[in-house]
This record gives sequence, C-alpha cells and structure tokens, in this order.
Amino acid sequence: MSTQTVTVTGMTCGHCATSVRDEVGGLPGVRAVEVDLSSGLVTIDSDNQLDPSAISDAVAEAGYAVAG
Repeated sequence: MSTQTVTVTGMTCGHCATSVRDEVGGLPGVRAVEVDLSSGLVTIDSDNQLDPSAISDAVAEAGYAVAG
C-alpha cells in the first residue's frame, strides 16, 4: 500500500474536486482519492507507488495542474 500527496491548482468547487477524484481514481491500482478543496491537497492511496507523470496527466485530463 502506498500513499502519495500532490497539490492541485485551480480547483474552486465541488465539481472540480469530483473531476480530479474521478480522473486520478481511474489510474491502475488506485484504491482511494481524497481531495481537500481548501488547500488543493489530493491524497492518493494505491497498491503501489504511482508514476508522478501519470498523476499529473490524470489531473491535466480533469482540467487542472499539479503544483511544482
């Protein structure tokens, strides 16, 4: 089990959070995705460590960007 946290910029509402949750949750091995809208923190629980570029791509697919 692995937990990773990224900061996502541009999320402003519940729909934003749902979009990010759905896209990141679709990555292979992801078990849970928690989005803290106020801080932009997205916590991902997965079977194995995810490739950071895969996370960034999923966030981009939702229309947002990973900070830093």
